[in-house]
Amino acid sequence: MKNVMEHIKARRSVRTFDGQPIGEEVKEKLLLCMKEIENPFQIPVGFTFMSAKENGLLCPVVSGADLYVGGKIKNVPWANAAFGYSFEKFVLIAQSLGLGTVWLGGTMNRAAFEKATGLGEDEMMPCASPVGYPAEKMSVREVMMRKGIKADERLDFEELFFDGSFEMPLTKENAKELTVLLEMVRLAPSAVNKQPWRVVIRDHKAHFYLKRSKGFGYDKLDMQMIDMGIALCHFDLAAKANNLQAVFVQEDPGLTADMEYVASYKIL
Repeated sequence: MKNVMEHIKARRSVRTFDGQPIGEEVKEKLLLCMKEIENPFQIPVGFTFMSAKENGLLCPVVSGADLYVGGKIKNVPWANAAFGYSFEKFVLIAQSLGLGTVWLGGTMNRAAFEKATGLGEDEMMPCASPVGYPAEKMSVREVMMRKGIKADERLDFEELFFDGSFEMPLTKENAKELTVLLEMVRLAPSAVNKQPWRVVIRDHKAHFYLKRSKGFGYDKLDMQMIDMGIALCHFDLAAKANNLQAVFVQEDPGLTADMEYVASYKIL
């Protein structure tokens, strides 16, 4: 996927589509790419094309789209983070093909979506997305939703990233070659735009922590851990785009007891 950082910058959630069906050639490209998507947790995610009309799929916040893509994954440790990484990679591939998407975790008739993906007893379908061509103009509902969650706003760089410990905010000047990677993390989408990731740069490693927001209960489905997978995906893809070798590890440095350690990238 060329120019991945440009796709990260350009991509936005799309809930209003023009109704134009995707051509078979584009759909085939998307299908081939989906089969090759992997994640550093090495937990496979299965992707399924679904028709809203044929499968009785309902999503009141989406208009003009019939084609959806659902993802399913085994319900095992780190499944949510793995799903977030893989599904965001699909989202960016769709963006590179000129297609619009939006992460759907709640506003849908979940039972119908799960049935359409052929969900097994040991699997879960955390999220799905419509796939199509964005309409020229957003619906009033979509405009209001984006305003409500301040979709185009992000926390400041120094609020998300830290230098050595959580006591020292990281400046772009001190981040050096990691600045662009962290900026791609900063631009990542998240549930209700809560941006729960926090990253400490220490000893040539980027340590990712989850700062949970109030009101996000979780059991099998953990939307904020999915958000962490999205952030990891952006960092990893940006590292590759900038010819930096970043090795995924899970070695908790024990920097805080107030957040959940997720994973690290060792910069070689």
